[in-house]
Amino acid sequence: MRERHELKLIGITYNQIESGVYALILEEVGGNRRIPIIIGYPEAQSIECKLQNVRTPRPLTHDLIKYIMESFGLSLTCVDIHKLPNGVFAADMIMEGPDGSLHHIDARSSDAIAIAIRTGSPIYTDAEVLAEAGFTTQSKEEEMSEANDPSNPESSDEEKMAKYSDAELSEMIAKYASEEKYEEAARLTRILRQRKNDKI
Repeated sequence: MRERHELKLIGITYNQIESGVYALILEEVGGNRRIPIIIGYPEAQSIECKLQNVRTPRPLTHDLIKYIMESFGLSLTCVDIHKLPNGVFAADMIMEGPDGSLHHIDARSSDAIAIAIRTGSPIYTDAEVLAEAGFTTQSKEEEMSEANDPSNPESSDEEKMAKYSDAELSEMIAKYASEEKYEEAARLTRILRQRKNDKI
């Protein structure tokens, strides 16, 4: 019997060296080990839109899959992340039909996670994957030091946006979303949310 560990999605990081490459960061629930999973731009865009609650004029692919599942009475019981022999992450989507039957669907890990966060389904992996691919998180002191580093891209981004009011940022977010520039909309939404949290 495999020892399974539940994972939660922490966020997405952008590779500053290789354009168009992103990494999903998953952390074990109740632990401090994290797993990075390399994904492409479309999947990163889809996941970021959901994380930042960006409204799109038409459903994205993963939203469409969720709607189809609901229409046919299918539910995503869980996602099981594993590693293939070539080192690439893959996933099993455990689906339950309206009659209670279970179906194992092979999927890319990025697609499975994008659907899981839309359905609120748990994500798991096994001890071997955590041991091989996991890394331990920074201490709180290191995280605070990094966050306050003026060379940090997030910090400089917020400084650039400081000249805009909340209302102007909201208008820009709506404009980007209507133009289907979802990554930009998500980035500004993140800055606006942080600004509002700082005022509390």
